[in-house]
Amino acid sequence: MSEYTAQIVWQRDGQRFTDRRYRRAHEWRFDGGAVVAGSSSPQVVAVPMSEVSAVDPEEAFVASLASCHMLWFLDIACRAGWLVDDYRDAASGLLAADERGRLAMTLVTLRPRVSFGGDHRPDAAQIHRLHEAAHEACFIANSVRTALRCEPVIDAL
Repeated sequence: MSEYTAQIVWQRDGQRFTDRRYRRAHEWRFDGGAVVAGSSSPQVVAVPMSEVSAVDPEEAFVASLASCHMLWFLDIACRAGWLVDDYRDAASGLLAADERGRLAMTLVTLRPRVSFGGDHRPDAAQIHRLHEAAHEACFIANSVRTALRCEPVIDAL
């Protein structure tokens, strides 16, 4: 068993607060020293209360799923003997009403595009199997009830 931590820091800094027009900008601090600017989504809380350049929880959720999938994909491909040169994912998430009528991330779609090197390269079916195995192994995907779709972008082989 492993435990993971994050420190979330927000300060009022003299803002009135009770009028609901306070800034949502804050920091995410991680144990390795990384600090990430966080905020509410401008699609949820209007600018200037939201900070457009910061990462919002919805984006982080999508990125977390995409990152976990990628890390497993790379590991599984490596163990299978494939040489991965480049991996890019244009992932997206859909915030919509769930079956109980509450706003939720109801669908996350991964669109990984992977380039392979070497003389021995996987075909489309093998690439799909690698993605299926990565999805099954992903801790984050196994932790959420959001529908997760993987639509690999396979360039001409």
